[in-house]
Formats: sequence, structure tokens, C-alpha cells
Amino acid sequence: MLVMEFKAVLKKSQQKAVDEAIRTSKFVRNKVLRYWIDNKGIGKKELYRYNTQLRDEFKFVKDLNSHACQASVENVERAIKRFFDNCKKKVSGKKGFPKFKKHCRSVEYKQSGWKLSPDNKYIKFTDKKGIGKVKLKGTWDLWWFDQKLIKRVRILKRADGYYVQFCVKVINPEKLENTGCAVGLDVGLKEFYTDSEGNTEPNPRFYRKSEKRVKFCQCRVSRKKKGKAVGHATRTVNRRKARNRLGKAHLKISRQRKEHAKRLARCVIRSNDLVAYEDLKVKNLVKNHCLAKSINDAGWRQFREWLEHFGQRFGRITVAVNPAYTSQNCSECGEVVKKSLSTRTHVCRCGCNLDRDHNAAKNILNRALSTVGHTETFRNAWGDLASTKPDSGLVKQVSSLNQESPDF
Repeated sequence: MLVMEFKAVLKKSQQKAVDEAIRTSKFVRNKVLRYWIDNKGIGKKELYRYNTQLRDEFKFVKDLNSHACQASVENVERAIKRFFDNCKKKVSGKKGFPKFKKHCRSVEYKQSGWKLSPDNKYIKFTDKKGIGKVKLKGTWDLWWFDQKLIKRVRILKRADGYYVQFCVKVINPEKLENTGCAVGLDVGLKEFYTDSEGNTEPNPRFYRKSEKRVKFCQCRVSRKKKGKAVGHATRTVNRRKARNRLGKAHLKISRQRKEHAKRLARCVIRSNDLVAYEDLKVKNLVKNHCLAKSINDAGWRQFREWLEHFGQRFGRITVAVNPAYTSQNCSECGEVVKKSLSTRTHVCRCGCNLDRDHNAAKNILNRALSTVGHTETFRNAWGDLASTKPDSGLVKQVSSLNQESPDF
């Protein structure tokens, strides 16, 4: 699924109409979820019937396109399915019971309720919410795709404005020539990653660099919350402006981190036929309050998702291996050399003297190759994924299934 995003140019009346559509979508979702909680054992047919009842009961729900309401029901259905799947798989910790939405920033239309202009520079929403004709600003060219391939149209609200996303059902693989190279990646905090060849990528630390600005904006929000000797209306407007500035500061950091992860993942995938990395549980790692901020700032999970995404797009193999003892084992002889986090050099009795992260990256690659096969084998038959051996240390081997949301 290819996602193309455009900036929406809206009037104030249109902004209010979009906000009303988003609130209606949230209302439908929460009401359907409450209906499912109060009536245990009901299926998706009952959820859609209840959605029809809501449209008959509330006029503002009926004003929203029927397929947009169905999209809200589908969100509840996916959340319920994910919860039961986690229970069946016996996932450790919380199972992700569906929650009510307090803050919602998007509304999703299917293949009705909107119409593109012939020049594809405007989109008109035809439901009774009053959004009307919206101008699109962006560099994507919708002429390349048949309008029937556009399966979803989303309107998103962010700190810096409104956006329109088009979800196009298109398969866009790009086959590249085999390079005969394989690489293992060890992510870290000192360096963003170290590969099995000893090359390193510096950690940009976007949040750390912008932390002073974020703290200033947060202090302004807190100050407006306490209020001064001014009227309530003035205090409310000033607080809204301060919150918007804080949101823009966080949005800038998020976009910087995303572009950095996307650029690096694309380069790594294009340069190697096989990419191995650790199967890290980031949500468990951030429980360490001393390192949580730095780990979140690095964006390891986002980097992995882009590796898998571009691996699927370019026909490369991406392998996630068990991270256990990758830093302790020697990459040359396999002997366990215990070391603390402060020890940054791996020294073994066999004569191996490497940087700690470099040694870990070589262990990661060796574990992946022990499952995929010998170097000569995967050079000749690179496109076929090998089976997983129980004792290989491989957590899972993926062909990089594409998610719906990544855009490129």
C-alpha cells in the first residue's frame, strides 16, 4: 500500500468542518467499543448493525459519509482482533485491551464521499459535514494511478496544519542486482549503528539537540495554565497558542528522526543482499529510567521498520536474530568474555581485539548466516528465504512485510 500525502489548504470554516468530522468519527468508534464491552460475545455483524442504529439516532453521525463511519467500526474490529490474537499467543505483559479514544486527529473515507478534480489538484468531500473543495499542495503525481486504486482517503490534523493522505493499492517492487554482500548491524547509543565491517554511523540525537527549545515551550504552556491577572478567554487563547508551539517543536523532532531512519535504511538495503539485526524489545529497554530518553531519541524500532519496508520493496532479505550474548561472545572463537556496559573493547585470549559493538555486529551476522546458509549458497540463490533452525539463535526471519502507513 503506497501512501501519498498532500498539505491541505483550508479556510476557517473548512477547518471547523474537518474537526467536526474527526469528532464524529471518534464518537462512532467509542460508542461501538462500548457496545462491544457491554455485550460480550457479539461479532462484527452486530457492530455494523449498531453503527446503522447510531446513524438513525444521531443526525450529526448521519451527516458523515457512511463509509467513513464503517472505517471507524473497522478500527474497533482490528483492535479487538489484535487483543484476542495476543491472548492466544500468550504475549507477556499487557495484551492490548481496546481503549476509548480521547484525542483523535484523523478521519478516514473509503472509495466514496470524495471526488478528485480532473487536474488532481483539488479534492471535494461530498458528505454533509460541509468540508467542500480542498486544495492540495504536494509533489506527488496522482496521474500515474487509476482512481479506482485509491482505497482510502484520510484527513489528518497535525500541529502545523491539515493533511490529506491517499492510500493507493499498488505493488511497486524494484529489483536490484545482487551485490554479494551481507551485513550485520548492532545499534547503540554512542553510535547509531556499527556494522560487521567496522563502519559506524553517528547518533544524531535530535531530541537532545532540541531539548532546550522543547523545555522552553513546555514552560510557556505551564505558565499559561497557571494564568495571570487576565481574563479567562485571553488565558485560554494564549494557552492554545503555547500548546501549538510545543506541538510543532515535537513534530519537527519526529520528522527529523523519521527521515534519518528512512535514509539510512534505504542505503543499507540497497548496498547489501542480506541485512541482519537484533530483535530488540524496545518497550522493555525503556523501562531503564537512566537510558529511556536516549533509547527513545535513537529510534531503533523505527529504523528496523524501515529496514523491513525497503527490504520488501527491493527484494532483499532482512533477518532478526536473538540478541542474547552478542556482546559477550567472541566473534572469532565463540568463547564467552564477560564485560560490563562501561567496557567498550572486546579482548579475547584468542587474540581478537575489537570494539565491543563491532564484535556484536559480527556475531549478529554469523547467527543469520548459520540459518541462511554458506556464503556461496546465498550468493547464487539469494531470493529464496531459508528455513529456520531451532538451534540457530534466529528469533524470526521475515520477508519484510510492508505496513500500510509508511510513505516514501
